[in-house]
Amino acid sequence: MTASLLLSQIGQISITVHDLERAVAFYRDTLGMKLLFEMPPKMAFFDCGGVRLYLAQPEEAEFDHPASILYYKVDDIQGAWSALRDRGADLVREPHVAAKMPDHELWLAFFKDTEGNTLALMSEARNA
Repeated sequence: MTASLLLSQIGQISITVHDLERAVAFYRDTLGMKLLFEMPPKMAFFDCGGVRLYLAQPEEAEFDHPASILYYKVDDIQGAWSALRDRGADLVREPHVAAKMPDHELWLAFFKDTEGNTLALMSEARNA
């Protein structure tokens, strides 16, 4: 008999960092995330809408690589982009329409954190 498996919730996402202090400042001050706790010199944890974001120095060489792209959902992508610019974020690609759906447009914008990881903003603009 095979046990069923239903994965339906992400509890934690890990992002590789090399300078924990610099990365904590970026995620706390530039992105405005709530710092849950730190375990210097290798770990820090943030709350991202109920999902725990784990910043960690790599323990082994196989984990020493940039993270997957995290897409932060925002209602006002232009406003979020302006806030990132004002806070000195490394902006890569300004907000643009990535896909036109029957009921909305998917907007994306890309930026980098202090560790070189690519991050993104996403917004679903409903058709009027």
